Amino acid sequence: MSHPTTGGRFGLGELRLALAAPRPAAGLTSDWRLVDGLRTHTRRGADPATGAMPVVLVHGLAVSHRYLTPLAVALATTNPVYAPDLPGFGLTEHPRGAYDVARHADHLAAWLDAYHLPPVCLVGHSFGAEVAAAVAANHPGAVRALVLAGPTSDPVARTRRALFGRWLVDTLREAPLQAPILVRDIWDARPWRVFATLSHSVHNAIEADLVRITAPTLVLSGGRDPVAPARWRDQATRLVPDATLTVVPGAAHNVVTTAPTAVADAIRQLLAPHPHSRTGEPHAFR
Repeated sequence: MSHPTTGGRFGLGELRLALAAPRPAAGLTSDWRLVDGLRTHTRRGADPATGAMPVVLVHGLAVSHRYLTPLAVALATTNPVYAPDLPGFGLTEHPRGAYDVARHADHLAAWLDAYHLPPVCLVGHSFGAEVAAAVAANHPGAVRALVLAGPTSDPVARTRRALFGRWLVDTLREAPLQAPILVRDIWDARPWRVFATLSHSVHNAIEADLVRITAPTLVLSGGRDPVAPARWRDQATRLVPDATLTVVPGAAHNVVTTAPTAVADAIRQLLAPHPHSRTGEPHAFR
């Protein structure tokens, strides 16, 4: 299913908001909790007191909560929103080494326990989709709904060179003002950690997790995304037992940053009281 929405934009206001943490901005605040021995940073919105399902945003490779702030603001009017920084990224403490997908997933599951959240809607973007898929597959009771946005990594490009090459193509399609966020995030994480995590990503067979997911799932992608191209996003949608696909026309890989309103609307549709699955069975989120 495609929505008639353009790819959107990313301007100076969004950039200032993305770089604001730990200062409060646009209703978002920062806090830290000790999770598996690491001081873990989370950017979160105020509870809108709607009784709606919490939404947890999981960032991708080399980046942090920062580029997810436009989506967090778009969702915060209706849902409690949390955007944790994974170990070694953003404002979270650095572990001794670079975590692989399984260790990031274990940390995120422990983070959910630390916040005493009810079952959540887990939204993973890019490498974060790999982590979110692993959490949904291994901790099904913690995940009520799942969004895989621009998931990595496509089996036909599962090498460091191929994935990096696709990312270079994507940089030519993205809003230029996202670049300062990437520079800041790589500086915080350190280039060696980014490279090591890239190696973990291309050695992770996400398909093994996709087929074990039981939560209603939305696979979401930008129409101009070279990192998660059409053939792969279609395959990923077929692998999940109960998944639908939404494509945002005009957006590239960072659809969650440049088209936050369209993405937020798609998430709300997934969480609506009785959305219908691909097989025709209703989902009843209460």
